Amino acid sequence: MEIFENIINSYANESITTSTILSVLLMVAILAIYEFFVYRLVSHRSFYNKSFNITTAILPFFIATIILCLQSNLVITLGTIGALAIIRFRTSVKDPVDMLYLLWSVFIGIICGCQLFEVGVLTSVVVTLVLIALEHINFGRKSFVLIVRSTEDVEADLTKLFKDKKISHKFKSRNYTSKGFDYAIELTYKNIQELNSELSKNERISKYSIIEYDADDIV
Repeated sequence: MEIFENIINSYANESITTSTILSVLLMVAILAIYEFFVYRLVSHRSFYNKSFNITTAILPFFIATIILCLQSNLVITLGTIGALAIIRFRTSVKDPVDMLYLLWSVFIGIICGCQLFEVGVLTSVVVTLVLIALEHINFGRKSFVLIVRSTEDVEADLTKLFKDKKISHKFKSRNYTSKGFDYAIELTYKNIQELNSELSKNERISKYSIIEYDADDIV
């Protein structure tokens, strides 16, 4: 009976009312869903990671309620600090932008747990605007991977072309076979149509492909 009385009394905790809990969870839901759609729409990578996006949306709920509990009970505060001190996460984050969204989720949980809703809303909106602006900034030059197949050695021709056009380039691989030559070249240039025109003039090049990429993602 004493166990059940303790459970019932926990619901009568005046330091955390039901309305407070519901208001916090409501704001967490709004901001978490907002972040979910921002990640889905702003993220331009080729392979969208839905499981990661769901994680970033659910994480703030736990953090917000933990913050609420920390404010109400000193024993819980000390116990939580001790528990979090021994937790180790082994999953690596491959993309630095994903780390940003994880920190955003933690931010939402902490801010909503402290009931600083206005700070959470304004910060989330400003961060979204900055993300959109940075995603669309174009400094005029783009990065490409040029794959060239030729019947003869055209490395000297390609090097001369890149120097004449002032194209920043780097030969990443050279493959020599009895059927011909294959080159993989990383380059940065602003006018890909002009480069395409120049490559088509070389009769010794039998085939070539131009792949645009951004950071580690092939677009």
